Amino acid sequence: MLEVGDGHAIHWEISGNPDGKPAVLLHGGPGSGSSPRHRQMFDPTKYRIVQFDQRNCGHSTPNARTPEVDLSANTTAALVEDIERVRTLLGIDRWLVWGGSWGTTLGLTYAETYPESATELVLSSAVTTSGTEVDWVTRAMGRVFPERWRDFVDVVPAESRDGNLALAYNRLLMNPDPAVHGPAALAWCDWEDVHVSIAEGYQPFLRDADPGFQLCFARLVTHYWGHAGFLEEDQLVRNAGRLAGIPTFLAHGRRDISAPADIAVALAAEIPDARLFIAEDEGHGGPAMTDWIISVTDSLVN
Repeated sequence: MLEVGDGHAIHWEISGNPDGKPAVLLHGGPGSGSSPRHRQMFDPTKYRIVQFDQRNCGHSTPNARTPEVDLSANTTAALVEDIERVRTLLGIDRWLVWGGSWGTTLGLTYAETYPESATELVLSSAVTTSGTEVDWVTRAMGRVFPERWRDFVDVVPAESRDGNLALAYNRLLMNPDPAVHGPAALAWCDWEDVHVSIAEGYQPFLRDADPGFQLCFARLVTHYWGHAGFLEEDQLVRNAGRLAGIPTFLAHGRRDISAPADIAVALAAEIPDARLFIAEDEGHGGPAMTDWIISVTDSLVN
């Protein structure tokens, strides 16, 4: 555990070769927590793999599943500084930065803030968490899944349905009463399972997750989405020139309807010398994307 201030302590761990190439893995969500499965993309005999649970999720404390929790010190800028604290703690000069989904927003923000700390960027299912992207997922997606979207919106009080739906949900989710935040967490997770992918064989999992995890996840997602990632609109694309000299690799699924491929294409067009792989038959992740990333990480140590 690492105390990072503001009453927060984050859980971190290391695996692989202590003398290997350093890599930090940034999980998605926000709020999913780190997972051992992310390590499969890195050869453990050649990489020193660093993972940590971002503020308020996983094994980090306090956890957002706590009925009354304060998220005010949980922002993208704070998470970026947490990454630097872990790097400094471990005595790592520079490291490869991998991010998946929300982790790509965090990874891009980190590398644009501290380009001297990143040797490479490897991004899977890229998002920038812009207001436009959040509106797409929470509102425009209703044109694709109209009946399910109506179920999603009906949970919100009528007077809030025409505004920022992520913030409207967050108000329900932050209510300490389980009778209020419990159904809201389930409804939010159900909608996430609907929109995240249209790839054949995709298996939803959030609606069947532990209620405590659902609450933690939904609170953190809506906290970040409701504030467009605490970033300026198009900030990450606009500042992509700062990544010059950092080899960047992006993998994306053509059938990722939650995060359409134009996000990754726009980033690749602005990041100097970026390489983009689009898996035609996959959505928000998949085996072809994983295989491509493994080929990339292997190439960086062989």
